[in-house]
Amino acid sequence: MVLRIGFLFAVLAFSIFAPVEAQQDELTSLNQRVVRLYGQGKYITAIKLAERSLKLAESRFGPQHPKVGETLSNLAALYSAVRRYPQAEPLYKRSLAIRENKLGPNHPSVATTLNNLASLYESTGRYSKAAMHYRRTIAILERTLGIDHPRVGVTSSNLAGLYRRGARYAEAELLYKRSLAISRKAFGDDHASVGDALNNLALLYHTSGRNSDSESLYKRSLAIREKALGPGHKSVGQSLNNLAGLYEDQGRYVEAEPL
Repeated sequence: MVLRIGFLFAVLAFSIFAPVEAQQDELTSLNQRVVRLYGQGKYITAIKLAERSLKLAESRFGPQHPKVGETLSNLAALYSAVRRYPQAEPLYKRSLAIRENKLGPNHPSVATTLNNLASLYESTGRYSKAAMHYRRTIAILERTLGIDHPRVGVTSSNLAGLYRRGARYAEAELLYKRSLAISRKAFGDDHASVGDALNNLALLYHTSGRNSDSESLYKRSLAIREKALGPGHKSVGQSLNNLAGLYEDQGRYVEAEPL
């Protein structure tokens, strides 16, 4: 069986970086560069700058300031990106404590840190903790942003992926369908986020043996991604690969090969 990349869309649910302030001081400049480097996949260089940013934030604002919490979360996300999980975890926890104390337990920034900590737990096989943190993230976002906010949909998809891997298919299906409905309502039927949600639901059906349902959703996801992102986008490649993998599992090799 071939390796199938990209079955699940991004585990990190939403932007790990809060918007920077307009004031162009050294800390702001560093954070902007960190964000830019992260987006370019230049994680090692970004880590060095984020470490500088953390020291600067601590010296300027003190160890318990929300800006320190933001910088801790950014650095932890970078460590996670290069799988330095033992270094990332205490930073996320410290960021979470600062944000809960300074912003309140139900602030969206608290939800951001909880979500990313859940992703770390998922990546390191601590699924019970991951599920707990994802559920708390969803509860905070529903309370503060509304039940149909896109961030609710993305975190629901993250929890669904966790349930899928644990063969909790009925629970996963409900969450994936909720994520799909939220994306459609927020962005319209032809948005790339809808293509992502369809891809994830198709993966669930593929995993649970519902091949006919899976095929139709993979095809819809592929069509949306090609239209929204262009035929050369990596998400289109993932869709092609996933559909080919389904055909391979069914012995439909002639159809799988060109995909």
